[in-house]
Amino acid sequence: MKVHSLAELGALREALRQRARQQAERAARELAARREAQQRQQAQHNLFAKAMRTVDPDIRLIGVGAVGSWSRGMLENCAETMDLISEHFYRQEREPIADHVQQIPDAVRSIADAHRRYREQLDSLAGKDIRIALDEWNYWYGPHVFGELGTRYFQKDALGIAAGLHEMARNSDLYFMANYAQTVNVIGAIKTTETAAALETTGLVLKLYRNHFGTVPVAVSGKLHGLDVAAAWTADKKAITIGIVNPTEASYDVTLTLEGASLSGQGRCWTIAHDDPTAYNEPGQTPNVAITEDSVSGLSDTLDCPAYSVRLYELEVR
Repeated sequence: MKVHSLAELGALREALRQRARQQAERAARELAARREAQQRQQAQHNLFAKAMRTVDPDIRLIGVGAVGSWSRGMLENCAETMDLISEHFYRQEREPIADHVQQIPDAVRSIADAHRRYREQLDSLAGKDIRIALDEWNYWYGPHVFGELGTRYFQKDALGIAAGLHEMARNSDLYFMANYAQTVNVIGAIKTTETAAALETTGLVLKLYRNHFGTVPVAVSGKLHGLDVAAAWTADKKAITIGIVNPTEASYDVTLTLEGASLSGQGRCWTIAHDDPTAYNEPGQTPNVAITEDSVSGLSDTLDCPAYSVRLYELEVR
């Protein structure tokens, strides 16, 4: 064992102190550079926004956001020159399946929660309703099967996207719009070859909810046993739609109590299900995952939901 002299130990301590000082100085420079970049962006935003509104006073402008100091700074210093603020997120693969699915609604909710705090804390937002334009959101992981960034999506991803839509409905007072990234190939909802095209499992969810989920959110409470449940009235309030995401390997029955209305017992339901959470669709081949539609008759208060499924009910009310 080597024994160091007091002089050597003193030199080592000084070297460590010097390294710590350098790291602190570098961190301070990086923080100052970020703040300068934020201030420059805010000034440019205000300049361009004012010029654009001079030409078109009715234009609706979206400020560039990113939850944290960037969004906070934009809302503090640019609230007078924007109508909406953008946010975005991507998530990767995670195990187990339930955790993989939960990433998407968690991300949607965390952004909403941050903006609720901004509204409570920032004087610049008093009397304003600057809502969120979620300009990109999706899973993004795996090999590039379909060319550049052409990732494949599985049944487990469909479950997460549906749960994300549920969370947006719950926070629709804050989410003004949400743009799924993207449409065709890359990380999109449709994949193609030279001669064929197919809807990804995630694309099936987007199609289903766009066509059949209601427009007026309804509060949902109760013991959900790991299921994600959301409800909404149709625009004419002649039916209530109930979406159920089951990220587990077991099927469940959900007991429904509807307050303020009664069911007629009639309706429809659509299902996106597969017993393999890694099932996927391939262009040019018979789809492994599809939307199935069934009529509902004589329903009282029990909704069933298969394993690894998205099920959307449209139930008529009296």
